[in-house]
Amino acid sequence: MRLKSRKVAVPARTITVRAKPRNRSRALVNFAGRTEEAAIGRSGITARKREGDGATPIAAMRLIGGYVRHDRIPRSPTALPLRFTPEKLLWCDEPRHALYNRPVGAPFTPSHEKMRREDGLYDVCLVMDWNLRSRKRYGGSAIFFHLAKPGYTPTEGCVAVSLPSMKRLLRFMRRGTVVRVVR
Repeated sequence: MRLKSRKVAVPARTITVRAKPRNRSRALVNFAGRTEEAAIGRSGITARKREGDGATPIAAMRLIGGYVRHDRIPRSPTALPLRFTPEKLLWCDEPRHALYNRPVGAPFTPSHEKMRREDGLYDVCLVMDWNLRSRKRYGGSAIFFHLAKPGYTPTEGCVAVSLPSMKRLLRFMRRGTVVRVVR
C-alpha cells in the first residue's frame, strides 16, 4: 500500500527580507525563486534593535515554530512545527520581567502581546529566534513572522505577509529555516 505524501515542497534554507526602495516600512520577501510583498516595522530596519523602537532587526533569525488559529485558518502543509493558539496565550514584552520575550499564560499583569487577536494578524504567527535563546533586556521582543493588515500597514518590528503569501511560504518552511533581513 502506498502512503500519501504531505505535499510539502522542498524546504527553503533561507528566506530573504529586503526593504523596499523608497518605502522603509515595506519589504520584498524572496524564497524558492518567488518574491512576495511584506510589511515591516514602522521605523524600517535597524542593526540596533531596541524594545519599542518599531524597527525590524537586520539579522538572520531561525524559525523555531509557531501558532495557528485552526478555528479560523485551515491546516496548511508544512514541515514547520505549528501549535493551536490557546485562548489564554500571551507573549511577555516587559523588559524588566523574568519572562521577557517568552510565551506566558493569562492572567498576566506585566506588559504583553495577546496572541489570539481579534484582527487576525496572529492567525498564523511564526516565532523567529530574535533575542530568544540568549535574551538581552530591552533587546526587542515578539519579533514574529505573521499576517499583514490590508494595505501592508507597518508592524511594530515584525515581518508580515498576506494570507495567500503565508500559505505559499509555509510549504517551504521547516524548523531552522532562516529569515534573513537585509538592507
